[in-house]
Amino acid sequence: MRGRTAVSNAGSKILEIDRRLVEMYGPKPWSPRYNPLDEFVYTILSQNTTDVNSLRAFERLRQKFPRWDDLIDAPLPEIEEPISVGGLSEVKAVWIRDALKRIKEEHGKLSLDFICTMDLQEAWDYLISFKGVGAKTAAIVLLFSCGRPAFPVDTHVYRVSWRLGLVEQKGGPERAHRLLQEMIPTELYYQMHINTVLHGRQTCRARNPLCSKCLLRDLCWYYLEVLHGEAGSRY
Repeated sequence: MRGRTAVSNAGSKILEIDRRLVEMYGPKPWSPRYNPLDEFVYTILSQNTTDVNSLRAFERLRQKFPRWDDLIDAPLPEIEEPISVGGLSEVKAVWIRDALKRIKEEHGKLSLDFICTMDLQEAWDYLISFKGVGAKTAAIVLLFSCGRPAFPVDTHVYRVSWRLGLVEQKGGPERAHRLLQEMIPTELYYQMHINTVLHGRQTCRARNPLCSKCLLRDLCWYYLEVLHGEAGSRY
């Protein structure tokens, strides 16, 4: 294991954080999880619930509606029932059905494959124009399905980034999304997102973070300044 080096600026700090995250969790080459439309639906279902429950909701919805076309004209209770395990089923059912209807009406078929080749800003604007879709959902669809340069900020990424001193709590995840997307090299978006989420789940937990086991603690504003009263780096 290489020695820990002092990091004096945000760019170098990002690279060092990435290096250590790879040391802990391994490299993460990009590979698509779902096609863009499936990712879109899955990410809506993932809001305000756990990964386990969002996956269950998606799989149950897919089992109920093997073809998304069949969902468009389905009564809302039939959509709500399979996704109820993920919570907010009444709201999510409306968002999903309305979005699928609109996509079909505008493009003649149920597909979001076109966002992988259209202008990035236009793709971004199109995705966030749907009700229930914000920066995180749009970034996940673009990054995970298309491999496009977008950096999603979920609760884990936001918490870890704040504790490391990369972002502040003021402005919330939306502002953090903009700042991190400017700071992090685009070629590291996917790897850093995946590894930061893993770190937030396994080590930098919301409650009782395992700071004593964390290989990032000498770079961590929260560990140095908040827990130990030392001068930590905040950018």
